[in-house]
Amino acid sequence: MLLAADGELSTHRAAQVRAHLTECWGCRARMAEIEGTIADFTQAHRQTLDPQLPSITGPRANLRARLSELASHPSARTWHSLFQFSWPLRAGVVCIALFVITIVGKILLDHSVFHRTMSGAISFERGAEPDPKLTPGATRRVALNEVCSMAHEEVVSQVSTPLRQEVFQEYGILNAHPDDYEVDYLIAPGLGGVEDIRNLWPEPSTSKTWNAYVKDALEEHLHRLVCSGDLDLSTAQRDIATDWIAAYKKYFHTNRPLSLHSRLD
Repeated sequence: MLLAADGELSTHRAAQVRAHLTECWGCRARMAEIEGTIADFTQAHRQTLDPQLPSITGPRANLRARLSELASHPSARTWHSLFQFSWPLRAGVVCIALFVITIVGKILLDHSVFHRTMSGAISFERGAEPDPKLTPGATRRVALNEVCSMAHEEVVSQVSTPLRQEVFQEYGILNAHPDDYEVDYLIAPGLGGVEDIRNLWPEPSTSKTWNAYVKDALEEHLHRLVCSGDLDLSTAQRDIATDWIAAYKKYFHTNRPLSLHSRLD
């Protein structure tokens, strides 16, 4: 994965790695950590090295003046004529050209680092969400009075051990530590969700931001909204199944969890 993050793999091998990351949730999370570390390292060095770069104002002005001078002479229209000057002048022009090439290369490198940083950030945030191909969500036909007859926390039951093992196997997670993941319902039973492989996924409990405890708070909030008549049940099911993090931001009106419940605190 380090070679893939640095772009040092062959085209064929890089394609194989990308295909594996598409199917393996654990490797995607690890790749996000690697890319984030690389981006942080690059940013730290930029803060140190950027102030040491010389100003390009002077060389740029000299280059513009020289180009204007060359343009005013019809006999100096070709690159060949540019190198018919004295050695000191040719050396100066070459140095300026190399300096400009260096600046352009630095801009392109900064753009690449920014793109990788954003990609890593997106991957990290989505690491707390299920793979929609594996876990699209599943519900049962249920009446509103049945949903609201019990408190949300009373209708959430432990997933059976064989089904838990099947979920971890489906996501390619081996020897999972009990404190690291919660095999959770994408659509909670209190919102009509069922204990079905299509509605379960290994949700990380170790993240300090978007973790199982934060999702529990969203489920309880949606349950109250549905039972108070402020939200349609089908809408609650659709929103949490499509993107539960976006649903949290929507219904709590915030871009960050209001309370970061985590065993790491």
